Amino acid sequence: MLCPVSHPLRNTPILTSDLKDRLIAEALGQGFTAARITRPNAIPDVPDRLSAFLDAGYHGQMDWLADRAHWRGNPAALWPEARSVVMLAESYTPDSDPLDALAQRGRGNISVYARGKDYHDLVKKRLKRMARWLVAETDCQVKVFVDTAPVAEKPLAQAAGLGWQGKHTNLVGRDLGNWVFLGAIFTTLELEPDPAEVDHCGSCRSCLEVCPTNAFPAPYQMDARRCISYLTIEHKGPVAPDLRPALGNRIYGCDDCLAVCPWNKFAQTAKEVRYAARAENDMPPLAELAKLQDAEFRARFSGSPIKRIGRDRFVRNVCYAIGNSGDASLLGVLTPLKDDPDPTVADAATWAFDRITAQGF
Repeated sequence: MLCPVSHPLRNTPILTSDLKDRLIAEALGQGFTAARITRPNAIPDVPDRLSAFLDAGYHGQMDWLADRAHWRGNPAALWPEARSVVMLAESYTPDSDPLDALAQRGRGNISVYARGKDYHDLVKKRLKRMARWLVAETDCQVKVFVDTAPVAEKPLAQAAGLGWQGKHTNLVGRDLGNWVFLGAIFTTLELEPDPAEVDHCGSCRSCLEVCPTNAFPAPYQMDARRCISYLTIEHKGPVAPDLRPALGNRIYGCDDCLAVCPWNKFAQTAKEVRYAARAENDMPPLAELAKLQDAEFRARFSGSPIKRIGRDRFVRNVCYAIGNSGDASLLGVLTPLKDDPDPTVADAATWAFDRITAQGF
């Protein structure tokens, strides 16, 4: 999300360690877990890495990655006037092991980050408060970004020293774990950058080996076309039949590779109570979710990132989960969905119905 805060550009950059110390203190006071500084040109290897990812087709249907690759690969091109990037991390560490939820086959497993309030809204508000503070202190110009803009947040976070991109391609921090949201403030100020973090994954392969769909062709590479988070959120249309059983009861996202990271033993507790699961998103019954029509879906998931995928894609996921549950008592909710107006939902319901009946439940 691009949120400019306008102010006349100063001709002389501000270079004070006191300002940086106060900025970081303000960030922590606003609720961020950590803040570090880097330069927009600090990630020169990203264009080649992004090109290799796109050339391999690993982005699947996420055409927006290719369409805005120039900006995503080069933060300096996104806003040429920027001289520094303030990278901020906010913890959303769960208070229980998400892997335990996989055993509740009759209930829908929603990724930890999406069980509560939409993090885009919460992080964006904090970033805008930080931006206003910085403008008031220095007469600089700033732009804030949260996830949806073409910003290479994880490489920038590594360049700033917040952590490193682990073998699962997510950011891991020695004192953060990997349950973190990232935000960025681009500014015309010349702030002293922090040293980059180095890789501390070592020989560990936990995140690679736990993936139920083998979405990692190699360490530090992810094929989104096989990733459950991509399949349940970004992918339009039917999921390939050979991948459907591996979805289990996951109806929105997947936390497996995050949950097994050993560095989570150092993860900081989430400070924001609104990241805690809403009651209706805490392992809801699949039978209940399968009956949702569009208006009910939009009302139920108002203020949640789940709302963005729409009723049809969500119910498609629910049908796959029902098919994987093996629960014959759920056949009744599948029957009307076999004639759903959306062909993908109808296909998913038919697959689930046939899967349960073929198993003899």
